[in-house]
Amino acid sequence: MKDDRLYLIHIHECIQRIEQYVEGGREAFMRSSMVQDAVIRNLQVMAESTQRISDTFKQQHSKVDWRALAGFRNVLVHDYLGVDKDRVWQIVERDLPELKRNLPEPPAGPRHR
Repeated sequence: MKDDRLYLIHIHECIQRIEQYVEGGREAFMRSSMVQDAVIRNLQVMAESTQRISDTFKQQHSKVDWRALAGFRNVLVHDYLGVDKDRVWQIVERDLPELKRNLPEPPAGPRHR
């Protein structure tokens, strides 16, 4: 089992990618299926990574709404035809910055992929 640090790195990397993809703002996001796909995929991978973090870590960092992330992951994975672009944008604009603020930086150490 990989340690929490590696999942934290992965989550932070997904957040950074999403931030880059949406630099053009809401209009650019809504116009580009490629940007939508990239954002949704990274949200999915990010949410999946949060599910692999230990319960101990989650208890220590209770400002993060781990339960909401799990629910969101299930929507993305199991209801992909019903994903609402407006809702995804709201998550990117409102929830992702909050997650970024509340999620601790991974401890220093070598990065592995």
